[in-house]
Amino acid sequence: MPCFDRFIEQDEGYRDSVLPPACRARVSVEAAATLGWERWVTDDGASVGMHGFGASGPQEALYEHFGFTPENVAKEARGVLGRLAAKA
Repeated sequence: MPCFDRFIEQDEGYRDSVLPPACRARVSVEAAATLGWERWVTDDGASVGMHGFGASGPQEALYEHFGFTPENVAKEARGVLGRLAAKA
């Protein structure tokens, strides 16, 4: 989603076509703060992003530190699926 503001301006039918309400297994990945994503991932989803002020260092080290790795994103997604399965 390139822009929250533009997305919310769209009609509900469009928003539901992009993020179907029945699909509760959602994970956002934002190379910045997770602020704002809770609306779209819902309580059932997860957000990968910085939870605090930024840090300095090589990009690879920072991505590892903040969890922006394929392994961590997959782990978060599996966690979301596990929590949803437990609710069913």
